[in-house]
Amino acid sequence: MSEVKKIATRASYGKALVELAEVHDDFVVLDADLAAATQTGVFKKAYPDRFIDCGIQEGNLMGVAAGMAAAGMKPFASTFAMFAAGRAFEQIRNSIGYPHLNVKICATHAGISVGEDGATHQCLEDLALMRVIPGMVVMQPCDDVEARAMIKALYDYEGPAYVRLGRLAVPVFNDEETYKFEMGKGVVLREGKDVTIIASGLEVNESMIAAEMLAAEGIEAKVINIHTIKPLDEELVVASAKETGKVVTVEEHNVIGGLGAAVCEVLSEKAPTPVLKIGVNDTFGESGPAVTLIKKYGLDAETIAARVKAFVK
Repeated sequence: MSEVKKIATRASYGKALVELAEVHDDFVVLDADLAAATQTGVFKKAYPDRFIDCGIQEGNLMGVAAGMAAAGMKPFASTFAMFAAGRAFEQIRNSIGYPHLNVKICATHAGISVGEDGATHQCLEDLALMRVIPGMVVMQPCDDVEARAMIKALYDYEGPAYVRLGRLAVPVFNDEETYKFEMGKGVVLREGKDVTIIASGLEVNESMIAAEMLAAEGIEAKVINIHTIKPLDEELVVASAKETGKVVTVEEHNVIGGLGAAVCEVLSEKAPTPVLKIGVNDTFGESGPAVTLIKKYGLDAETIAARVKAFVK
């Protein structure tokens, strides 16, 4: 049996930028002295005249990107999620969100899987922070295929957007030949009648594995990949909740304010349904190997399966 290919979505981002530049010459890439880590360095090497390093000045990075967008350019601004959503929140809100400028904020190193960098860099709040900015699209890809398709789709989208990317290499399970990305539309990966599992990012693959474990015990779980947290695919969420009667959300983010919160907000209004939110339970992370932390914080397939089983029964 061949080994599953694993690629970090931050690497997918760098590759997608180069692929975009091969056919479009009207966008620029900005970074905050982290090009090697965010993988924008791949673009910098190929197109140095279209790359701007703003230095360790994340607020200024967003301000420069806003100015370029106001001048009609298409900037992709990158840094770590903690520095983008956290340190530069005011600039994103006031200089990009408020005037609804065409800036794509592509933040890497999000979530507990940042690993050894520890709590200060493991941003678990960014989805919540970006969701509350009016007009901001918020997305998170689950693998390499989806990440590259997402970045290319963003080129054609007019308006501010936040993309959450990871440091850890994750399994590539989408088929590039058949996968089609559609902003705001969830993807049903598996049908089931007993419970709906709604996941995002690296937790999509973990949820699929968990669903297989549950099937072996007679529990059929429907699995949905929600790559666009805002605008959420409300139609699919509501229909699936009505179909299965119970919903579980799985995310590498604080259970407050992220995917689980978005799903609960919709269901409480349109289809009241029992919901179990699996994520980081209102705590900071810690330093350690990414895979070990994922298991410790209950975000691995085995723990997901056990919690879903208990919830269903």
